[in-house]
Amino acid sequence: MEPHLVTYLVIIVVCIILSAYFSATETAFSTFNKIRVKNLAEKGNKNAALALKLADNFDTLISTILIGNNIVNILSASLGTLFFTGLLVNNPDLGATISTIVLTIAVLIFGEISPKTMAKNSPEKFVLFSAPIINVLLFVFTPFNFIFKKWQNLLSKLTKSEEDKGMTEEELISIIEEAEEDGGIDEEEGSLIKSAIEFGELEVGDIYTPRIDITSLSVDSDKETVEKVFTESGYSRIPVYEDDLDNVLGILYYKDFYAQAHGNDTPISEILKPAIFVAKTQKVNDLMKDLQEKQLHMAVVTDEYGSTAGLITLEDILEEIVGDIWDEHDEIVEEIKEIGEKEYEVSGMANIEKLFDELDMELDSELDAATANGWAMAILERIPEEGDTFEYNGLDVKVLKMDGRRIETLHILDSRPTDEGEDEEAKEDTEVSSDEPEND
Repeated sequence: MEPHLVTYLVIIVVCIILSAYFSATETAFSTFNKIRVKNLAEKGNKNAALALKLADNFDTLISTILIGNNIVNILSASLGTLFFTGLLVNNPDLGATISTIVLTIAVLIFGEISPKTMAKNSPEKFVLFSAPIINVLLFVFTPFNFIFKKWQNLLSKLTKSEEDKGMTEEELISIIEEAEEDGGIDEEEGSLIKSAIEFGELEVGDIYTPRIDITSLSVDSDKETVEKVFTESGYSRIPVYEDDLDNVLGILYYKDFYAQAHGNDTPISEILKPAIFVAKTQKVNDLMKDLQEKQLHMAVVTDEYGSTAGLITLEDILEEIVGDIWDEHDEIVEEIKEIGEKEYEVSGMANIEKLFDELDMELDSELDAATANGWAMAILERIPEEGDTFEYNGLDVKVLKMDGRRIETLHILDSRPTDEGEDEEAKEDTEVSSDEPEND
């Protein structure tokens, strides 16, 4: 083989290697995890910091990669033609054809598919390796990048998108769920993060304690009554009213009562802490900030007429993020209890959204109910009675126990067919059909 053909061959191999580098770099910078690289940068990794800087100017980065990739691919194709026509001097047309076939296959396998696959498997490692080299090439290709930048700006103005490119709450939750499936975080961590994300949409009306469940005191209550209520309820803060619960004067603290009023003539009206009043529609995160600023733990929830609708505490708010918090005075209540396969006992006060999440069902947006009790009343269109039953989208529901005019316990049997059940039915139908005699 003549020396110049050997030179062509060496340059072609180098070009394919460079093509592989550019292809892998493009894939790595498009798929790497910025959070992981950011953590490395914060620990002092200079290549990680450089990679983040390059990624922030992604358009220029991609232009540089594409310029380099096209240069080496075009050069390898040109030299390939010279190489094979030089080998087949007597038949240059055949040499050009073979060059096209061989170079196309070589570039596809070794310059595109293989390096991109490898880079996708370990994008962070390749980004750290590639960042210093690409940074040099950015400087080398500055004139070309300047021209292409102007062209990109022109195209951006002509094809300007009005879509919001920010990440939505749904997209963020999907990322968390993918991380759970991949094993990056466990189910409890994922649940905690999703609760925190969804926390911003939560309203006071979604989590407050209704009026009927409020433990309260009249301002005229004697000391023995106050002491008894604190002892039996186990609460450390109790709202105090005058005449009725629609006129809350303030909050009586356990420690203030025993330190300042117990055993003397001090009326409880003089030791009340102020109460704040909030609407059902107020966002919970705004209320939490307000409670923290005022150093309070409780707020009175009012309805549209200004009457007392219920109470909400700082503990209620925190439970929406971290789950139920039980102390030594609480009676542990499992609001949604699975008692068999697809069979549940549900408290009437269970949150209807949590119930439907547990059942893996979509909640009807037109359903105006916050609890399982409200849901049953809406379906029955009356105050339920023990033994009442109804069917709702494949759920067989029965009222097991009433507490006055509200449901204490529901029994729910999920009779919706599963995919596995449908497959078994289809299988049985097939077997029955196969047993029938064929018509002559």
